[in-house]
Amino acid sequence: MSEERIPKRSEVPEEYKWALEDIYESDEKWTEDLEKLKTFPEKFESYKGRISTDPAALLEFERLNDELSVLADSLANYAQRRSDEDTANPYYQELLGQLMSVYTEINSASSYATPELVSVDDETFEGFYKAEPELELYRLNFDRMRKQKAHILSEGEERILALSGELGRTPENIFSMFSDADLRYPDAEDKDGVKHQVTDGSYVPLMKSQDRVLRKNAFEAMYHTYDKFKNTVAATLGAQSKAVNFYSKARHYDSALQASLDNNEIPTEVYTNLIEAVHKNMQYMYDYVELRKELLGVDELHFYDLYVPVVSDVDMKITFEEAKETVLKALAPMGEDYLKIIREGFENRWIDVYENEGKASGAYSAGARVHPYVLLNHKNTLNCMFTLIHEMGHSVHSYLSNKTQPVCYADYSIFVAEVASTCNEALLMQYLLKNTDDKKEKAYLINYFLEQFRTTLYRQTMFAEFELRINEMTANGEALTAENMSEIYGELNKLYFGDGIVLDDEIKLEWARIPHFYYDFYVYQYATGYSAAIALSQRILNEGERAVKDYIGFLSGGCSKDPISLLRGAGVDMATTKPIEDALKLFGELTEQMREIMK
Repeated sequence: MSEERIPKRSEVPEEYKWALEDIYESDEKWTEDLEKLKTFPEKFESYKGRISTDPAALLEFERLNDELSVLADSLANYAQRRSDEDTANPYYQELLGQLMSVYTEINSASSYATPELVSVDDETFEGFYKAEPELELYRLNFDRMRKQKAHILSEGEERILALSGELGRTPENIFSMFSDADLRYPDAEDKDGVKHQVTDGSYVPLMKSQDRVLRKNAFEAMYHTYDKFKNTVAATLGAQSKAVNFYSKARHYDSALQASLDNNEIPTEVYTNLIEAVHKNMQYMYDYVELRKELLGVDELHFYDLYVPVVSDVDMKITFEEAKETVLKALAPMGEDYLKIIREGFENRWIDVYENEGKASGAYSAGARVHPYVLLNHKNTLNCMFTLIHEMGHSVHSYLSNKTQPVCYADYSIFVAEVASTCNEALLMQYLLKNTDDKKEKAYLINYFLEQFRTTLYRQTMFAEFELRINEMTANGEALTAENMSEIYGELNKLYFGDGIVLDDEIKLEWARIPHFYYDFYVYQYATGYSAAIALSQRILNEGERAVKDYIGFLSGGCSKDPISLLRGAGVDMATTKPIEDALKLFGELTEQMREIMK
């Protein structure tokens, strides 16, 4: 048996659970609001044929949309957060199913709106603003919608696509249930024969163990399990790719990539430029792999050797309480207003802290309007402290956008989502490096910083390239199988890590366990966001109050401008490759610093 087992949800103290009662005090209250939501399809249908001719009706329609956003936000956050507490609990899965069914009806009932509004000529639409000046609030949304005219279908076709919404989300739901609720891994033995429980939450801490036998056994426990189900997962990911390509073709886009990025007003060149820029700077990664091999003192470097700190005698155990204190100190350059929001989250149970049986793996921040909610699986490691400050960056971004922007512009673009979180991480790293004189601890921290570059800029770009490849295969009519996806994934690992590491057969199956491949071209934004965050953190530390003011303006912007313009306002231009190239150059410099320190 393992020395430490995962507790049941009922065994976790209340102070370490998020306060979902801030949304609904009971499941019954949730059900009451669901009944309210069920009235919306009829309400939306009553405006059909009117919003393109009557500006007063159009204003009412938009306000009804705002009302829906607020109500659906509470319903979805409560049900999803409850489900994530214990993914094996069928009750909350059922609530989510009920909610999605009603939302699909609403989407179907309002599917006429976009085709109807884009059919209105520009002169008539300008007349609407004069007749109802309060429509000016929604002008930007209308402009965005009308720019999409080439991709908006007839009323009947839009209704069919709306009705297919649940089908389109099915692959992601299947993978989530399989990975979080059903999949179990065998225990991994360490060099002394002691067994350790392998879960999605414990896997990375096990990969950081100084015990190479334990790392290897945990690595094999994970991927040999996925190997047993590889065809099932391949079929699930294949279905996801088919869904993405179906919707892009239905809306007359040239590619699934274009369709995905167009929704966020991002040119496809931003995606392809990222891959190109990283390809041109692979040598930095190859140098790092070679340094890691030297510092670990191994004849062969394997993929289960990539996460273990190369400074073996620095043991940074950080409790959750200690992590919170350090986070506040590290974010001091952001000013008291920013810190006040962080403290509010710490003191009022925004955070679900520890792993329990059935709890969703990983970490996230959900920007509910009542206040954000953060899911963690804290393990008292340096990585977990970085996860805490990362998710609180998301939370402050959501908090400020919700408090500053009207409902219709409160949701910020996915493209900028990772900037606020990663900027926080960069500030934490600079604080830690500045406040240690111990060479070994500094080397440990630089190694951690290098790992952030490796796992974010390089690894997420590799993920992005894999996702692009498989979606291009689907578009070309090629079937996605476990064999061809593993072959592609193996080739990419060879390209990104070079000849200095053994290409373990197990790593070729890593694609099978990555939930972000079900998020529709999401992962590239980790890499672009990281590059932007490095630039912004440097500006905050170097320029102080002026940079902080610009940055807070960005965090408060929601989607009131396109993402590229919002970031330019904060001081970084992501329409160019400069932030990516600068970040990769810094990675190379840090590798050389590490080499010098370790001499």
